Formats: sequence, structure tokens, C-alpha cells
Amino acid sequence: MTWTKGWRERAWSELDQPWDMIIIGGGITGAGILRQATHAGLRALLVEAHDFASGTSSRSSKLVHGGMRYLKNAQFKLTL
Repeated sequence: MTWTKGWRERAWSELDQPWDMIIIGGGITGAGILRQATHAGLRALLVEAHDFASGTSSRSSKLVHGGMRYLKNAQFKLTL
């Protein structure tokens, strides 16, 4: 999708098209599934209740989240 004037209206108009897959949740898991689905040639729709990346994935290992927190707190040994 091109981010030009009117992109939001074009995006909304495409929502009534048939989808191969609908993904609920725009966390890291949902985003990863969306990426894999589109690379496989599927027409996939990702639905998120809030803004993207607004929280953490409740079912993930939290490895990326925890690693960033360790870096922020200068706990470098825990990130190696």
C-alpha cells in the first residue's frame, strides 16, 4: 500500500473483498503470521483493537521485550 492522499479510504474500500485468512491481534505473533501468509501468496487481513505495537504479546516468550528492558536498565550481561 502506498501512503499517499486517500490511502485510508482505499484501504477501507478493500475490506469487503474475500480473505484467505483473518488474523486477530497485531502483536509480534500476529504480525509474524501476517508476514508469512502474505509471502505465501495468501490474502490476509490483520485486525487489532488498539494501535499496532501498543502492548506485548500475551502468548509470546517475551524474549524481545525482556531483552530491551535489560538494555534500558544497563543489565548487559543478561542480553548476551
